[in-house]
Amino acid sequence: MSIRHGLLALLERGPRYGSRLRTEFESRTGSTWPLNVGQVYTTLSRLERDGMVVQDGADDAGHDLYAITDAGRTELHTWFGTPVDRTHPPRDELAIKLAMAVGAPGVDIREVIQSQRRHTLKAMQDYTRLKAQALADVPADRDEVAWLLVVEQLIFQAEAEARWLDHCESRLVRLAEAAATEPSAGPGPAATRGPARAPAERNHSQR
Repeated sequence: MSIRHGLLALLERGPRYGSRLRTEFESRTGSTWPLNVGQVYTTLSRLERDGMVVQDGADDAGHDLYAITDAGRTELHTWFGTPVDRTHPPRDELAIKLAMAVGAPGVDIREVIQSQRRHTLKAMQDYTRLKAQALADVPADRDEVAWLLVVEQLIFQAEAEARWLDHCESRLVRLAEAAATEPSAGPGPAATRGPARAPAERNHSQR
């Protein structure tokens, strides 16, 4: 996830200091991807190095403020206008786990799938409950609308994962059934007649 661009989006609303950026980022995303202040200031330092933000004095409490530059706005609007690249998907721990579990000695892959399904369904129920709470009152500000979008994405993601786990289990069942019904290799016709005699042996028996 692009913390870099998230901070630029918040700075476009006006100068801010590090801990306020952290608070607003977590409020906008419902603390789904929590940040620590060290991450925020490290990212701000890199943005400043790249000419996308500048230090802009301090507030009344003495907090150092950061402001977005024209180069930062250009970078931000380019990010908004560019589709998220799916040609190089991030590593997925669950997919790697199931791939490694196939054929692993002593591992019941169906139990691995069932355990994950229980966890995924529980997470989906929790997300759905959060969505219901968010919709109990009409979202009043942009942070509430943003959080609603995030939690709905988490619900859809959990639903897709549950369907994929069902597919994986069905695939394993079909493969197991196919292996069970496959005929075992038996002796061929030549084997039932016994070994063929060598040409010299056949010639000797004919004389």
